[in-house]
Parts: sequence; C-alpha cells; structure tokens
Amino acid sequence: MPIKALVFDAYGTLFDVQSVAAATEAAFPGHGTTITQIWRLKQLEYTWLRALMDCYEDFWTVTTESLDFTLRTLGLAAPPEFLAEIAGAYDALALYPEARAALEGLASYRLAIFSNGSPAMLKRLVAQAGIGELLETVISVDEIGVYKPDPRGYAHVEKRLGLSRDEILFVSSNGFDIAGAKAHGFAVARIERVPEEALRSEIESAGAIDPQLMFKALRMQPERLGFHADAAIAALTDLVSYAADRPQPAASGNPS
Repeated sequence: MPIKALVFDAYGTLFDVQSVAAATEAAFPGHGTTITQIWRLKQLEYTWLRALMDCYEDFWTVTTESLDFTLRTLGLAAPPEFLAEIAGAYDALALYPEARAALEGLASYRLAIFSNGSPAMLKRLVAQAGIGELLETVISVDEIGVYKPDPRGYAHVEKRLGLSRDEILFVSSNGFDIAGAKAHGFAVARIERVPEEALRSEIESAGAIDPQLMFKALRMQPERLGFHADAAIAALTDLVSYAADRPQPAASGNPS
C-alpha cells in the first residue's frame, strides 16, 4: 500500500539531545559533556525500567529523576528548583538543521510525531522550534501510559491516525525505537547520525573512549535484535525522495 503518513520520533531524530550540553556545562563547568551523556543514557534506561516494573510516570518525572541520578553519581549537588531548571533544557532542544526543510518537503504526506515525551514537554518543544504548523498531530506515550518500544505504543499510532501499519513510514535514529517499530510491522527509515564506519574510525583513532564516544557506541548504532530498518538515511531531507520511491519493506524478524 502507498505510504500516507510519516511518523517521526522526536528526541534524537528531529531534535538534538546533545544540545542540552550548553545548559549542563553552564550549571556545572567542566562536567557538561559527562552529565549530558550519562543523563540521556539513564533517561532511556528509566523508561525501560519503569515499563518492566509497570510503574509508569511521565517523561518529565523520568527526565528529572535521571538527572538527579547523574548529578548524585558525579558528586554534584542541585536543589530541586535548580534541578528543574536544568531539566528544562529538554524543552528547548535544538532542531536538527535540515529538519524544517525535510518537513516542508514532505508536506504532501500526513506528518506526526510519536514520542516518549509528555504532552506538555512536546508542546513546548514543538512551539519553540516553530514546526507546529508542519505537523498534523503530536502523539505521546502518555496517552496510553507505556513507553516505547512496547508494541502497544506503535499500535496506538495506527489508531490515532486511522491508518494501517502498511500506510505508515516510521522514522527514528534510535536503535531501540527502530527495532520496536519494525517488530510491530512498520516500514522504518533509520536516520544514520553516526555511520558504523565513522564510529569504528573514531574509536580506532581515540586515545581513550570518552563519555560522548561511549554514547555514540551505545545509543547511536543499530541494535542486533533481528529487526532492521528498511533503509539508512543520511539526512532527514533525503526522506523526500525515499518516501516518493520507497522500495518494498524487508520482512520483519530476520536475525543476522
């Protein structure tokens, strides 16, 4: 069936999670890079832990809890009001430079975001980036109280859009999200922020693996779970031609 809608992940796909580094460095000079990486790693881990424990809390809670963990682990102190101020950096993430042009070029399709973010966080994020008029809707996991990559989340996307999975192209740069969407049966395009060859070269040339390089290795590579994206796309703007002439999706669940 022809693609009718493109559904985008938000954090790391349309918006650069690394852009919180300015806020973390300003708050704790000399520690910004380390805080940024541990914070994001723990933020995702807490979504998975809460899902497994069946103890859902919204993404703002997860974001502040993971920041609190990070600062305490590094021996840094922040009172609650300062913690919330730093966490607010997630409401002002930088839009990737090509994101607006890509959304404008895809205007003939229905466009949506599906994200772990809470409705209030996503509303602020989309508003500050000025892309609200380019999107039909923003879908939060908060609507069903379960984090990605739970299959109920991707099924909720179909319900909200009134489309079958065959009519949706899901777009993400996050390996866990790609695996989850593909396991559900979506056609999936991976935004390849860090190509595998580039990562290997960077690791080989590094004197030591610093926190940012560790993050690239852990969170910016395809997962080896047997569910692979149908295409690796270098930039969001390349989706325009890919969506127009999309090959048939690969069968789900072909372990390598």
